[in-house]
Amino acid sequence: MTLPLFVAGAGALDSAVPGAALVLAGDEGRHAAGVRRIRAGEVIDVADGAGRVARCTVDAAERDRLLLTVQEVETVAARLPRLVLVQALAKGGRDEAAVETATEYGVDAVIPWQAERSVVQWSGERGERSRRRWGAVALAAAKQSRRARVPVIEPVASTAALVSRTVAGRPAEIGEPAGEQVLVLHEDADRSLAGLPLTAGAQALLLVVGPEGGISERELADLVGAGAHAVRLGPEVLRASSAGPAALAVLSVRLRRW
Repeated sequence: MTLPLFVAGAGALDSAVPGAALVLAGDEGRHAAGVRRIRAGEVIDVADGAGRVARCTVDAAERDRLLLTVQEVETVAARLPRLVLVQALAKGGRDEAAVETATEYGVDAVIPWQAERSVVQWSGERGERSRRRWGAVALAAAKQSRRARVPVIEPVASTAALVSRTVAGRPAEIGEPAGEQVLVLHEDADRSLAGLPLTAGAQALLLVVGPEGGISERELADLVGAGAHAVRLGPEVLRASSAGPAALAVLSVRLRRW
């Protein structure tokens, strides 16, 4: 049986070594002790969300924290190329559903995209609250899927910012590896994601998914003109919540992550 995983946060395991004492407090401690009812003698995993995981024995369970002894510590290395989902803001919670499933499928980072046809608008404090909500969704999904690394939710990006990033990620000269390869999911694309050659040595693959109304022709032209590749998954038209995770599944097989 897979052990329960709790994410203590950045830096929480920096000094963790076998035999050391560790306290799981804060929101995770309250959840573990008060909701999950973890008790003395049980074994759990505690992660820092950045790849470090400590397997621990519970010495005592208090009202809002667990007192632990570290058994062993493992560092899960980051995988290359990184898989980054550029998810257009969508209504009805479909964008959050995409973040949840993409996290379970192994996405490394998510970029909220303010697309031309996005009905939802992020700006100011409201936008920051929404980004934090995406982060909470990713954290919960990472715990559910027992991930040592929690995906980073980057700041919201405009189309102009994505175009600039696409240009910056291209190889400087022919034959040089790209920093990032950008793949735009579009139902009318001529090439399939399953058959598109992936750039050797790329540090990241960015999957761009549009909102309910789709990516506009201008956005597609700007991204492709900057060096992105338009690709399709299959004959079916997927929702904004499912297209990204489906594409991640294809890439995970191609990259032999799965």
